[in-house]
Amino acid sequence: MGTSIARPLIAKRQIEIARKEKADAVCHGATGKGNDQVRFELTFYAMEPNIRIIAPWREWDFTSRDDLIDYAKKHGIEVPVTKKKPYSMDRNLMHISYEGGILEDPWSEPMENMFKTTVSPEKAPNKATYVEITFDKGVPVAIDGKKMSAFKIVDHLNKVGGKNGIGRVDIVENRFVGMKSRGVYETPGCTILHAAHRAVETLTLDREVMHIRDGLIPKVAELIYYGFWFSPEMKAIMALTDEIQSVVNGTARLKLYKGNCIVVGRKSKNSLYMKDFATFDTDTVYDQKDAGGFIRLNALRLRIRAMLEK
Repeated sequence: MGTSIARPLIAKRQIEIARKEKADAVCHGATGKGNDQVRFELTFYAMEPNIRIIAPWREWDFTSRDDLIDYAKKHGIEVPVTKKKPYSMDRNLMHISYEGGILEDPWSEPMENMFKTTVSPEKAPNKATYVEITFDKGVPVAIDGKKMSAFKIVDHLNKVGGKNGIGRVDIVENRFVGMKSRGVYETPGCTILHAAHRAVETLTLDREVMHIRDGLIPKVAELIYYGFWFSPEMKAIMALTDEIQSVVNGTARLKLYKGNCIVVGRKSKNSLYMKDFATFDTDTVYDQKDAGGFIRLNALRLRIRAMLEK
């Protein structure tokens, strides 16, 4: 999601600058085959309904990246790609993505020298790294007890995770325009944050609220992926998300080892986990006899169905 979530932010800033400069048009460099053109332009139109959009890839006669590489070479324009390594790379704080070249064959394993921010799990240290991440209302605020800005937290986790081979992802995805594409990603920091955040949620969220949260996840991901960040449905979901996350306060401890991000501890002052209720040892707060009636009530519809089917 690192690419898709960045586009509305970039597009929003473009519109802000266009307003300041009294420009009547904005431009983007996305191709006519991909998702980014949609993400940019939906944000442009959501903020400025009558803005003019210039999309060179849809106007040029170029049909491939090879054509563009040839053009750049002919006119002495230096570009960081070659025909041997024609990867399309997009990098921001959340991740770096790779597309094109040999990656267009979904059977081909990416070459190790392609990766920029992570070591291969095989070459990661033989000793595990432990990290503690603290959240306040669902937002990361500290690492190992040291308060940091969100930017510094992700930046730090990118470095720590990258050294331990965390966060490599290789997927075939469904583009909004209808075709499938293969993408390879490095997202060490956010992989760690995701695991830590879920760990604190398991302590602090009510079961039914968690079910609602789980149901919203694919919808939010879809809206972001398709470029509908500034839509009314996203605004409504974000308001609900703020309420859900209001109790997600606590710390998760993770073990990073050779590509694995393992939760080994979690704690919260407003944890709903109570050892006195959960223990398998002797307890005085939970009468196990109550379980019989609970089960019989929940089994009622199953028993009725079984009776009718006899």
